[in-house]
Amino acid sequence: MSLIGNLQQLGRAFMLPMIVLPAAAIFQSLSKLPWHFIGLPGMEGYLVTASSAIFGYLPYIFALGIALGLTGNALSAGMGALIGMLIYSGIAGSAAVPIEPTVLVGTLIGILAGVSHERFKNLRLPEYIQFFGGPRFVPLFMSFVSLIFAIGMTKLAPHIQHFMMELGEIVASGGGFGVFLYGFVHRILVVFGLHHLVSHVFWFQIGAYEAENGQMVFGDLPRFFAGDPTAGVFMAGMYPTMMFALPAIALAIIHEAREDLKPKIRKTFLYAALASFLTGVTEPVEFAFLFVAPYLYVVHAILSGIIMWVTYELGIRHGFSFSGGAIDFVINEHLATRGWLIIPIGIVVGLVYYFLFRWAIRRFRIPTPGREEGSQLDEWAGDIPYRAPLILQAIGGKQNIVRMESCITRLRLKVSDEKLLDVNALRNLGAAGVIKLGGGQVQVVFGTYSELIREEMLKTIQRDQAQVLFHSPMQGKMIALEDVPDPIFAGKLVGQGVAFIPDRGELVSPVKGKVIHIYPTMHAIGILTPEGLEVLLHIGIETSKLLGKDYFNALVKEGDEVTPGMLLIRFDLQRVKRESKSLATPMVITNSDLVHSWRYAPFKAVKKGQSSVMSVVLKERNRGGETQ
Repeated sequence: MSLIGNLQQLGRAFMLPMIVLPAAAIFQSLSKLPWHFIGLPGMEGYLVTASSAIFGYLPYIFALGIALGLTGNALSAGMGALIGMLIYSGIAGSAAVPIEPTVLVGTLIGILAGVSHERFKNLRLPEYIQFFGGPRFVPLFMSFVSLIFAIGMTKLAPHIQHFMMELGEIVASGGGFGVFLYGFVHRILVVFGLHHLVSHVFWFQIGAYEAENGQMVFGDLPRFFAGDPTAGVFMAGMYPTMMFALPAIALAIIHEAREDLKPKIRKTFLYAALASFLTGVTEPVEFAFLFVAPYLYVVHAILSGIIMWVTYELGIRHGFSFSGGAIDFVINEHLATRGWLIIPIGIVVGLVYYFLFRWAIRRFRIPTPGREEGSQLDEWAGDIPYRAPLILQAIGGKQNIVRMESCITRLRLKVSDEKLLDVNALRNLGAAGVIKLGGGQVQVVFGTYSELIREEMLKTIQRDQAQVLFHSPMQGKMIALEDVPDPIFAGKLVGQGVAFIPDRGELVSPVKGKVIHIYPTMHAIGILTPEGLEVLLHIGIETSKLLGKDYFNALVKEGDEVTPGMLLIRFDLQRVKRESKSLATPMVITNSDLVHSWRYAPFKAVKKGQSSVMSVVLKERNRGGETQ
């Protein structure tokens, strides 16, 4: 695996343990309510204890979460991490000068457990001790490694603690410019899904604070919740960006959309803006302009750093348990210093972003969603099971997937061959962007539906139903068969399928199969697939009257074997358009009785040969008493 691939996997693993932090913040905030007025005087203590327990066991949570995240939830890795933490805590706690486990230690043990699992999961031992081979070797290995690690740490811990305190002072000496650099780098790394790595260092390692009970707490985030008034430096400045800047960008995109597309864009981006405002999930908005205007994203990253610098200089100290959205802002306001200033700063930031992005979109004619047909980021939550097989095909099929994981906003894939990815198809199916990191490491940004998409894709793989997958037979726009201006095709009397409006005079094969019929005028062609489906491609409506090769020229003959994307017919687009009723080109299955179910991609612009425009599941057929 490439270095970038390793880093992005580690970054995703950091997210798993952080999922529990919002619960700790909520418990702490609720503890401030007057519970005794409703007859629950002990509730405050319970809530404080619950919150403290999460923060107290944070090293264990990180060790377990990172080990599971690195190995796809392998239980032996999780057990190895847990055993490692227990051994470390026992030995370090009984040292002459007791040492409390830290998030850094939990992270190291979690990484070690994950790496050990990948190294030993296929370990073969002599038959008489093979019980301890394979994944079962990991907890045993981690027991011995943690023993040695703990003994070494009893000698090194005082020096490491001193180093972490010194590092915190060095970072603090950078002042506002250091905070600006963090904000800028964090925003840039969001593109590659690596921002959790830099955040982990600043949020959980840098800076020290001695809590009231004498325990040393490290990192901006734990120090903030432990009551350190100087903590929150590396979190406060994210609130204006997530709560105001990104929603302002979404509003600018809505207002710059074409009038005919504005209703759909308004719905999509209002949801995206709300997600950013409430929860701090920004990728659905950021990826809407990242790929079409990367220079604008760099400006956005610089502005994000400047915003963090401003909040630092104004003495604003605020924190969050998950991300800088309004929910965290309200829940944690009671611990903040001058946190109320974030609101007026955010309003100014929102206005700057709104007018800047509207000006940039117009001035540089940036094709943000809604400016042209085929805009991405559809709202299709209820359509996920329907599209999952098409997404799987666009990725290159199950045989191309080495590993598939997901985080909050993106699918993280390791594929065998990046060339099999159909980026146009993925974007047509709702992906905001596709990021290739090298070494087969690919990220597909689907927003907050990513985990649901992964689950549905896994179900599709497990079902392993007999399917036939169709590519686009031409470049243009895909439309519903019902929209074809011909009652025979629109009424599905010939067969069921979809249609296309071409913008180039080329027809290619949508499937693998054999040419079984070419009409004398060459305006239509029939293909038989290996599964027995008869596919009819009919160029235009009322084109059978157009005679001669000046209109159509077939490049294949009956009996030829064809594959997806192979050129079948060239035709004179302008003459056919002028002398026929319509350019609408149906692609129908004439023996539709063999089909159990149908799936269609969104009716948008498509490229010639683009995968995943249609998928059908075949009915089970009995032949000779056997189910086929």
